[in-house]
Amino acid sequence: MARGKLRIYLGAAPGVGKTYAMLSEAHRRLERGTDVVVGLVEHHDRPRTEVMLHGLEFVPRREIEYRGATFTEMDVDAVLARRPKVALVDEMAHTNIPGSRNAKRWQDIEELLEAGIDVVSTVNIQHLESLGDVVESITGVRQQETLPDEVVRRADQIELVDMSPQALRRRMAHGNVYKPDKVDAALSNYFRPGNLTALRELALLWVADRVDEYLRQYRAEHRVSSIWQARERIVVGLTGGPEGRTLIRRAARMAAKGSGGEILAVYVARSDGLAAGSPKELAVQRTLVEDLGGSFHHVVGDDIPTALLDFARGVNATQIVLGSSRRKSWQYIFGPGVGATVARDSGPDLDVHIVTHEEVAKGRGLPMARGARLGKGRKALGWLVGCGGAVLLTLLLNMVHPGLGLANDMLLYLSLTVAAALIGGMLPALASAASGSLLLNYYFTPPIHTLTINDPHNIVAEVVFVAVAISVASVVDLAARRTHQAARLRAEAEILSLLAGSVLRGESSLDALLERVRETFAMESVALLERADEYGPWTCAGSVGPTPCGRPDDADVEVPVGDHMSLALTGRVLPAEDRRLLSAFAAQAAGILDRQRLLGEAEQARELAEGNRIRTALLAAVSHDLRTPLAAIKAAVSSLRSDDVAWSPEDEAELLEGIEDGADKLDHLVGNLLDMSRLQTGTVTPLMHEVDLDEVVPMALGGVPPESVTLDIPETLPMIFADPGLLERVVANVVENAVKYSPPDERVLVAASALGGRVELRVVDRGPGVPEHAKDRIFAPFQRYGDAPRGAGVGLGLAVARGFAEAMGGTLVADDTPGGGLTMVLTLQAAATAQPTAPQLPAEATS
Repeated sequence: MARGKLRIYLGAAPGVGKTYAMLSEAHRRLERGTDVVVGLVEHHDRPRTEVMLHGLEFVPRREIEYRGATFTEMDVDAVLARRPKVALVDEMAHTNIPGSRNAKRWQDIEELLEAGIDVVSTVNIQHLESLGDVVESITGVRQQETLPDEVVRRADQIELVDMSPQALRRRMAHGNVYKPDKVDAALSNYFRPGNLTALRELALLWVADRVDEYLRQYRAEHRVSSIWQARERIVVGLTGGPEGRTLIRRAARMAAKGSGGEILAVYVARSDGLAAGSPKELAVQRTLVEDLGGSFHHVVGDDIPTALLDFARGVNATQIVLGSSRRKSWQYIFGPGVGATVARDSGPDLDVHIVTHEEVAKGRGLPMARGARLGKGRKALGWLVGCGGAVLLTLLLNMVHPGLGLANDMLLYLSLTVAAALIGGMLPALASAASGSLLLNYYFTPPIHTLTINDPHNIVAEVVFVAVAISVASVVDLAARRTHQAARLRAEAEILSLLAGSVLRGESSLDALLERVRETFAMESVALLERADEYGPWTCAGSVGPTPCGRPDDADVEVPVGDHMSLALTGRVLPAEDRRLLSAFAAQAAGILDRQRLLGEAEQARELAEGNRIRTALLAAVSHDLRTPLAAIKAAVSSLRSDDVAWSPEDEAELLEGIEDGADKLDHLVGNLLDMSRLQTGTVTPLMHEVDLDEVVPMALGGVPPESVTLDIPETLPMIFADPGLLERVVANVVENAVKYSPPDERVLVAASALGGRVELRVVDRGPGVPEHAKDRIFAPFQRYGDAPRGAGVGLGLAVARGFAEAMGGTLVADDTPGGGLTMVLTLQAAATAQPTAPQLPAEATS
C-alpha cells in the first residue's frame, strides 16, 4: 500500500489563518469530488473559522476520562475504519491526553499516512523542536508542545501562512482571533510587534532553507546540470593575493543591484599544499566577505578551473567574478590561465566577469622572502657540509677498498647533498652536487685521476647523479621553506588573533597595547610619538619600559603611522618580516589613541550641550511655569489681606484652597527639578529590596481623582526587586501624565502581569496618542509633545520616571494603545526568591 501524502500549513504565529487555509483547501478538494473528512479541527470559537466547517463530514471524537474530567481527542481507529482519501488533522504538535493511542498527535498522523490516507495539517513555527530556545529568548515563553523538525521536513508539501505583525494585531484588536477579555493580555505579552516580527523572520528563513533543499534534491534526481537562476548567487574566485579585496567589493556592488543577491567567496587550494596563497591575506578577505554579508569557502582541487566551476554549479550560482591574471606575458606559454579557461568552459548559463586590478601582470611572487628563513651561521654550516664534507668524504672513500662500487659512492655523495640542503638551503646543496660530481669523476670513475670518462654508462650515471642531486636539493629546500613559513605564519596568526580579540573585547588601554608590543617583540621600551605638523616637536602620547626614546631618530625600530605619528621601539633591530606584523600593532595603537580622544571630546561636548539645554529650559520654566502658580498664590494672599472687601467664610476658604493648590503645584515642579538634577549628576542611589507591586501602586495614585483610574493588579504577581520610594514616584508621574491627556469620560487602566522573570506595569490611556517618531522624544527633559503645554508642568515628569526606572534596572517605554491612545510599559525584574505564576496567555500561543 502506498504511503499517504502530507500537506502542512506552517504558521508564522498563532492567529495568522492556518486552520482557515486548511479548511479552504478541504472545500476546494470536496468540490473536485475528493473524499474529505475532518479528523480533528480546533476552531477556538472563531466565527469565521467555524463557518468554514459547514458542509464537511466529521469523524466523531473519542472521549477520554482523565483525573475526573472528560476530554476529547481524535479517534484514530474511527478514521482508519472510515478510510477517506483525505483527513484534516489540526495542531500537529498537540500532546494527547494520557490514555490515548499515541502520546503525540503527529504520531497519530503517521499512522494515517502509513495506511495510505492523505493528511492536511497545521503547525506553528514556534513548535519546531530546534527553535525552542530561540523562541523562548524572543517571547519569554517556553513552548511545552513541540515536534521534531524532521517530521515537518518529511512533508510532501509545506505552505507558509504569513501575515504582517500590524495586520495580525489589528485582527486581534477586532476580536477575530481571541475573545475580548484575552485581547489586552495577548497584545501586551506574546503578540508584541517585535515578537511577531522575529517569529515571522524565523518562519521565512526556515521555509527558504526547505525550498533550497527541495531544489537541490530535484536537480540531483533529474540530473539537472544547468543553472537555474532563481536568484543571483555570485561566486568570487580568490587566489590568496592582494587583489582579492577588490574582487569581493566588486561582487558586493553587483549583488546590491538586485534583490536577494548572495556572495560566495571560494579559495581553491591544491591537494599537495605546495602552491598556497597568503594565509594572512586570506584571513583578511574572509573577514571582509563576512562583513559584507557573504560566506567564505575553502575547497581542494588540483585542477583549479574545474574545481571552481564544479563549486559554482553545485551552489546554483549565476555569476563568477575573477581577477585578471597576475602572470607575466612569457608565462602564458604554459597555458591560457584560470580566467580564460573558466570563461571558455562556463557555458551559456553562467556569466564570468574578469575584473582588473592593480596587481595585473606583476607576477605572483611568494608570500615571504626566500632568504629570510636562515641565519648566517646556518648558511655557513651548510656551505661547510656541502663543500668541505665532499672533500672529507673523498678522503675517507680513498682509504676504503676501491671495490665499494661507483653506485654506492654516488649514494654517499647524494646523502651529503641532502644534508647540505637541510642545513644551508638551496645554494650549498647545488655546490655540494657540483663538487661531488667532479670528485666522483676524478677519483672514482675510470680512468681515475682524470676528468675524462671512457665508459658511456658512467657518463649516464654522472648525469643522473647531478640531476637527482639538484632535484632532491630543490624539494628538500622547498619543504624546509614551507615549514618555516608555516611556523612563522602560525605565530603571526596567533599574535593577530590576540590583537583582534582585544579589539572585540573592547580593550582600549593604550599602555596595555604598548606593553603587549614590548613583550611580543622582546624590546626594552616602546613609545607612541606624535607631533602637530612636520616641523613641530615630538611629544610622547604613551610609553612603556625604561627610558623610552623621545624622537623616532633615536629608536632602533621606527614604524610611521600616518604623517604625524610614529611607533618607536628600542632594544634591538627587527627583521623586515617582523615590521609587517608591527605595522598592525602601530595602526591599532593610533586607533586607540584617536578613539580615546574622540570619546573624551564627545563626552565634553555632550555635557556642554546638555548643560546649555537644561539651563535654557530651566530659565523658560522659571519665567513661565513657576511664575504661574506663584502669581495665583500672590493674588489670593493679596485678596485676603485687602481691607476693602469683606470676604465671606466660603470665599476665604476658596482663596485658601487656591493658595494650597498653587503651593502643591510649586512643590511638584520643584521636586521634579531636583530629581532631574540628581539624575544628571548621577547621585540617585536606589535602596533595592523585595516589594509587592499591589502595595506601592495604590499609594502612588494619591494625586489623581480616584474615579479617573481603574486598577488591575493581580494578587498572584511575584514580588519585584525595586526601591519603593523611586517606584512610587515613577508610577505617580506616569499615571498623572496619562490622566492629564485622557478624555474626561475615559478611565486610565493600570494593569500588571508577569512574563518570564519580569513584571510589567501598563498604564493605558485613550488620549490622542503619540506618533512613532516622537515616542522617545517625550522622555527627554523639558519636552512636551507638540510644544503645547496643557496645565502646569515643565516637561520633566516622564524624564524623571524613565531615569528612576533605569536606576532600578528596569525600562519605561511608550507603545500604542489598540484603538487609539498611549500605553506606558514599565518593566521591572522579578525578585529572585519569588515564584512567578504563568501568565494568562492565549491557549494557542502555549499549545
